[in-house]
Amino acid sequence: MTSLCRDCLSRFDRPEARCPACGSPRMIAHVELDKLVIAHLDCDAFYASVEKRDRPELRDVPVIVGGGHRGVVATACYVARQYGVGSAMPMFKALKACPDAVVIKPDFAKYKHESRRILGALANLTPLIQTLSLDEAWADLSGTERLNGGPPAWQLARLQKWIEDEVGLTVSIGLAPNWTSRAAFPSSGRKLSSFWPPAPSRSCRASGRSSGAPCGPTASTPSDGWPRPMSAIWSNAMATGVSGCPTWPMAATAARSTPSTTARA
Repeated sequence: MTSLCRDCLSRFDRPEARCPACGSPRMIAHVELDKLVIAHLDCDAFYASVEKRDRPELRDVPVIVGGGHRGVVATACYVARQYGVGSAMPMFKALKACPDAVVIKPDFAKYKHESRRILGALANLTPLIQTLSLDEAWADLSGTERLNGGPPAWQLARLQKWIEDEVGLTVSIGLAPNWTSRAAFPSSGRKLSSFWPPAPSRSCRASGRSSGAPCGPTASTPSDGWPRPMSAIWSNAMATGVSGCPTWPMAATAARSTPSTTARA
């Protein structure tokens, strides 16, 4: 079983509770870690996280992004979700459940900018991207190992770390060997210390159909195949270049970022 440190990006040939190279507990492990190529990226409480990043005083405060008293919740931070607040909930019910919440009007120009940075970095790993929303996308990283300096799991751990360090947001990324199963490593090691084992397609999120439907292009694009045409926002970002996105000097970065490829006995 292969394991990977999400802080220093070192890889080892056995599961490790802590990274032997840097001591970090943020380790992921899976029996097919190097064979998982289909990725699902989802930003954590995206709108609320952007607002909290820009207003640090709200870090431990319940935050709701949405309309007025007659509107609905666009998203709620994880603190607000502990009170039962959820997306699409009528605002009057959300404020009744969490009266101390700070309500912020959505700033979609800001959210689109951060979306371009995140998805722009993902596009530097593979052109095969299917966007689902501003903060969510599928990606196929098959055949990118030599180009990007390591297996998809290593590439995505590096991307996840870049997003945390440079964008100031967290993302959860799922990985699977094909379109009919999944595995995942969330943004926080406290949620899950290792990959989820592949599960039946009925448990795939964002597959576009009800329980039991196949995942991937069969579920959402039965006639035109993979990948689906990108959104107008994303196509424009690809054409014009996205400010703040890493270009990933692949081979050089891989050599510097993987000081150890096997565990010491």
